[in-house]
Amino acid sequence: MITLIVFFGLLFAGLPIVGAILAGALAFMATNDLAVLYDSVPIQFYGALEINSLLAIPLFLLVGEIMNKAGLTQRLIAVAEVLVGNLKGGLAYANLFTNAMAASILGSAVAQIGVMSKVMIPAMERMGYNRAFSGAVTVTSGLLGPIIPPSMLMIIYGVVAVQPIAPLFIAGIVPGLLIVAALALVIFLHGVFGPGLPAGAKSERANSIKVLLEGLVPAVIPVVVIAGIMLGVMTPTESGAVAAIIALALGFVYREIQVRDLGPILLGVATNTATITGLIAAASVLSWVLAFQGVPDLVVETMQDLTQSPFVFLLLVMLMLMVLGMFLESISVLIVVVPLLMPVVNTLGIDPIHFGVVCTVATVIGLVTPPVGPGLYIAMVQANIRMGPLFKATVPFLLAVLLTLVLIAAVPELSTWLPALTAG
Repeated sequence: MITLIVFFGLLFAGLPIVGAILAGALAFMATNDLAVLYDSVPIQFYGALEINSLLAIPLFLLVGEIMNKAGLTQRLIAVAEVLVGNLKGGLAYANLFTNAMAASILGSAVAQIGVMSKVMIPAMERMGYNRAFSGAVTVTSGLLGPIIPPSMLMIIYGVVAVQPIAPLFIAGIVPGLLIVAALALVIFLHGVFGPGLPAGAKSERANSIKVLLEGLVPAVIPVVVIAGIMLGVMTPTESGAVAAIIALALGFVYREIQVRDLGPILLGVATNTATITGLIAAASVLSWVLAFQGVPDLVVETMQDLTQSPFVFLLLVMLMLMVLGMFLESISVLIVVVPLLMPVVNTLGIDPIHFGVVCTVATVIGLVTPPVGPGLYIAMVQANIRMGPLFKATVPFLLAVLLTLVLIAAVPELSTWLPALTAG
């Protein structure tokens, strides 16, 4: 209890989460007569970073930074408008499908919501869409970032759960497509039973072909990543390096990136990498201390007393992660919670790849739920709208994502079929 008080107290006081986690670990040691572990804390902290899988983090961060700077989003929006822009509510579908395409490159929900909010919400409003509806489509579509591969959260889960990254990447494909379909259905139903959606505009054939040829070039990156991993040609880390090289080449070809831009890009990647790896190292210290005292065994006993059903356990985990996701950043939630739950996962016979998909989807939902919901705040600023109307418009989309998540939890094959197929 004292550990939780110290952790949340320091966190809400404004201390960076790395410091709050370490302080919580030290408080646990102090209150449980574990002073003998103090000298080993630096060794444990450093040892947590000696993992080859961590190299994938800066590489995929670099891909996202470069492609964002290279005008990727504008090109993908143009492609989506050509493909679905002539439909009723075409710009809403374009928003959704652009997010699905960008998700396979950016890999971060917060970054994706931020980029898409700047572009799509004003564009949809100019076309006659309701402002709150425009924000809701943008925010919930942004959740696809950590699900469709390559996914930063999948890398983090793989590191802290000691699972291979490649199957986790592949496991996110089918659930990601299911969520795209669910969100598209909500848009369709809104057009049928709601106040109506503006009609789309047709593009000239010659211009459409040009847009498709130019805009689909960035799709080479996720194709290379996914195909390379599925064929066993590249590891996730190697695919990240190849993707970064392709992204940089495209940036220079598009003339959106200059040599002088590389310094700020690399600095941003280094800063974000340090933040993420610092969280992993601090959480490893906390997990190590808790394991020394037998806390994971206590968690296993407690969960087994609550339920012996894998599905009910997954529902409880989903609820817990969504609540924590309302207050904490997604990476932080996974890093702190997953190591404690893995013994229960193994005891109940749950596939850890399936568990990783469920955890990832459940965690990102917290990004768009009050009271914190950073995704909502980003859209509020871009759309100049209050939380109430925006969240009200978001509710049908969230329900669609939640129902899809329950389906994913109930049918493990949705997550495990494709990784097993490629492995075979």
